[in-house]
Amino acid sequence: MAKNLLKAGYPLVVHNRSRQVVDELVGAGAKAAASPREVVGQCEILITMLPNSPDVELVTLGKDGIIEGARPGLLFADMSTISPIVSQKVGKALEARGVAMLDAPVSGGEKGAIDGALSIMVGGDRAVFDRLLPVFQAMGKTITHLGPLGFGGFTKLANQIIVALNLTALGEALTLARKAGLDRELTLKALAGGLAGSRCLDQKTPNYVAGTYHPGFKIDLHYKDLGLIMESARALGVPLPTTAVVQELFNALRVKGRGSLDHSAVITLLEDLAGVSA
Repeated sequence: MAKNLLKAGYPLVVHNRSRQVVDELVGAGAKAAASPREVVGQCEILITMLPNSPDVELVTLGKDGIIEGARPGLLFADMSTISPIVSQKVGKALEARGVAMLDAPVSGGEKGAIDGALSIMVGGDRAVFDRLLPVFQAMGKTITHLGPLGFGGFTKLANQIIVALNLTALGEALTLARKAGLDRELTLKALAGGLAGSRCLDQKTPNYVAGTYHPGFKIDLHYKDLGLIMESARALGVPLPTTAVVQELFNALRVKGRGSLDHSAVITLLEDLAGVSA
């Protein structure tokens, strides 16, 4: 995402806990900063992409965080997948300092990020969205303003339900086909051409054919998202029975030490249960 912003001509000031990533971006033309606060001092538009809600709270409201360098007129887009409630809390704290915040989580996986083809789901003030739209267009193709701050996050959680259930359904279907003696590649080709076809099937076909699950999006991260989903569902009074079962399947994968694999590797657990070798 950062590289695509550089390609689009935007000057970047970057900070990350892992220096290797910073060095890579500096080599591509970005400037390094020692803290989030230092980034804020050199930017008019600020973007964060972090693993979870506590990370966003630390970077925004913690020591040497965004709030310590905040000034009126700063535009801030958090593109992490976190609790929408936390997004609203952070937005309120920054608003008191004159900072306008959007929550803008993304979908599309590693390929979508590399290709600049992400779906970006945005919540917050419409006027701020309009100002940041050209920046989002450097990273994504489907960019939707969904309503007030937090609505981007709720939409991303809905997205993650569909992806987790789709990958689990694919895992069950392909395990059934394998145990019946079908060729996996031919099975995938047949499924892709009918109503069972999906973006998940298209992107994950190489994983299923090779039987290797190098991460584009880790099981650990999707399990985190499933936790956010169930937390939000309880707060809103929405039963999600199928999602709850899938959450436990992802938990079982983590217990088996597979949390660092791609989320399509949910099929490996189903293959274990069926006594099918990969």
